[in-house]
Amino acid sequence: MSRFSVGGMIELEGLTKRYGEKVAVNNLTFTVRPGMVTGFLGPNGAGKSTTMRMILGLDHPTAGYVRIDGKHYDRLKDPLTYIGALLEAKAWHGGRSAHNHLLCLAQSNGIPRQRVREVLETVGLTAVARKKTKGFSMGMGQRLGIAAALLGDPRILMFDEPVNGLDPEGIHWIRNLMKSLAAQGRTVFVSSHLMSEMALTAEHLVVIGQGRLLADTTMADFIQRNSKSYVRIRTPQRELLLDVLHAAGITAVETGNGSLEVDGGKAEQIGELAARHGVVLHELSPQQASLEEAFMQLTAESVEYHAHSTAAPQPRDEQQPWGEGWRRS
Repeated sequence: MSRFSVGGMIELEGLTKRYGEKVAVNNLTFTVRPGMVTGFLGPNGAGKSTTMRMILGLDHPTAGYVRIDGKHYDRLKDPLTYIGALLEAKAWHGGRSAHNHLLCLAQSNGIPRQRVREVLETVGLTAVARKKTKGFSMGMGQRLGIAAALLGDPRILMFDEPVNGLDPEGIHWIRNLMKSLAAQGRTVFVSSHLMSEMALTAEHLVVIGQGRLLADTTMADFIQRNSKSYVRIRTPQRELLLDVLHAAGITAVETGNGSLEVDGGKAEQIGELAARHGVVLHELSPQQASLEEAFMQLTAESVEYHAHSTAAPQPRDEQQPWGEGWRRS
């Protein structure tokens, strides 16, 4: 049974961290609120890990401040009961068992001994609780780190790349765990590079690039603001449909799989035009770009490390346009 009535908050105000001339975190201001999973996104080198370390007092800010439930981390009494965190897998002594690792944490934070058994059961490590952790796989290590984060039954949970090393069942489990923790009224703050998982898990997003805040908004608003909606069309009467769309001033884009795409929310208009002219449609589906596409669009100028491909796919807006201004020979 939880010992708190409402989740706490993580508050950052003007948080800045410099390493010599390099600014790793630049004047970050945002609040992570209870009752939802907040995703923390950014390209490699954006400053996510540094920010999380400053939240936990592991690194000290050059300027600004961060508060956990209204207090600086070093002012928290029994901090594991306020905030539980997983920042690095296998952050323990390999000669200790999983049970003893958690027991040491419990005793140093005034947490009842029985809580060790409860969290081991929660993360599925009961069967290996007495085994030395040096033999743990990466996935088992992630589960033990999550158990440590849960140990104090905290108001706030913070996870950095929690699905690393987990198999599909484990990924499904941690996704549902984070959602259930948020549904209990806790604050859940999670960083991940897996956009597909963030799209399924997070309700709110904080996005940074080169240490600066780029977005602090809901998942739905983020995708809508940073991507284009379009309509996908498949028809056996492609030439006829192109003539119909051209006459109506609608520009269609031919894709590589034989379908057509039209930017914007024109599905109803296209459907009515096709019906009026007797065009058979096999598909007429409104599409919204994915979180990954929206993220790439927003952070394109903030990526520190670029890889180059010799066979990059052609962007949609550079594919052959059909419609207004188009002429067939």
